[in-house]
Amino acid sequence: MRLLTASLVFLAGSVTAAASAAESLQTVTSARVSMPLQYRVDGVVEARQQATISAEVAGKVEAINFDVDDFVEKGEIILRIRDRDYRARQQRARAALDEAKANLQDMQLEFSRSEDLRKQKLISQAVFDKAGANLKAAQARKTAAEANLAQADEQLDRTVMRAPYSGVVVERHIEPGEAVNPGQPIMTGYAAGELRVTAQVPQSMIGGLRKQRSAEIILLEDNRKLPVTKITIHPFANPKNHSFPVRLDLPSADNRLYPGMLVKVALAIGNVERLLLPQQALVSRSEVNAVYVIGDDGRLAFRQVRPGNRFGEQVEILAGLDENEVVALDPVRAGIEHKRQLDAVQ
Repeated sequence: MRLLTASLVFLAGSVTAAASAAESLQTVTSARVSMPLQYRVDGVVEARQQATISAEVAGKVEAINFDVDDFVEKGEIILRIRDRDYRARQQRARAALDEAKANLQDMQLEFSRSEDLRKQKLISQAVFDKAGANLKAAQARKTAAEANLAQADEQLDRTVMRAPYSGVVVERHIEPGEAVNPGQPIMTGYAAGELRVTAQVPQSMIGGLRKQRSAEIILLEDNRKLPVTKITIHPFANPKNHSFPVRLDLPSADNRLYPGMLVKVALAIGNVERLLLPQQALVSRSEVNAVYVIGDDGRLAFRQVRPGNRFGEQVEILAGLDENEVVALDPVRAGIEHKRQLDAVQ
């Protein structure tokens, strides 16, 4: 009887000591967290604003101020076309306008005199009508001369080509000294800071994406994630592969992103509950992954688990652990305490 009592006392003391030691360990309680269910597809980076500038007048190229990979500010001069002929046209048009203005003044004076003489009945109606017609013709010639001068001014302005927006040159189509014609490509560039990603989403996943309207871009080089500011889903599918084209706008240009690059697109298509633990609680030995679970009595158990994907500093536990179980955060200290408990029992 005394032996049994002593055994019970020893066992109770061991449980109390185990519980006391377990209380000193940092722990975490396993919990299920609702997270987006993602589907990954390939995406290609492209410029939201890209254009090829073409010549608007004919002439020989005098100077090209930018080349491939150069950054161009909006309004900077990209190219100059020899403007000697266009300046001469402008001067002729200005001279013609001055002549038309002088002629109009003469016709106005003539009409005014004819009007006075007509009131005095010193000229016939036909002569008066002729003066009126001459005045209208002079006014028309002035209007035409103004239009010709405006056209000459515009053509002269077009010999200097400026950047329509700030961007990067990706291709140059001509060289200095070449003769160009209207419509001939000069330079191709894309607007800096305005990039997007295009992807093809299968028909089976498009419903979830329409509902969630959430995605992120993952870079292949370092798995860095970029947010998406806007998602545009094409209204109908491609009949060849039954996938929907999707455009995803990026917030701003990244110095490591260029049009044509391949990236991964993580699309949110629903929600799923995952059992998560901090990565530091996981013990990895060879091919075995385990955690130290603390029971209600304070005793530690070395339990094998099957981990899944990592989410930042958290790891998903697929098997071997239930919700609301207490797990030690410091596997080293937990291992020492676990061995001490085993030795105490023996």
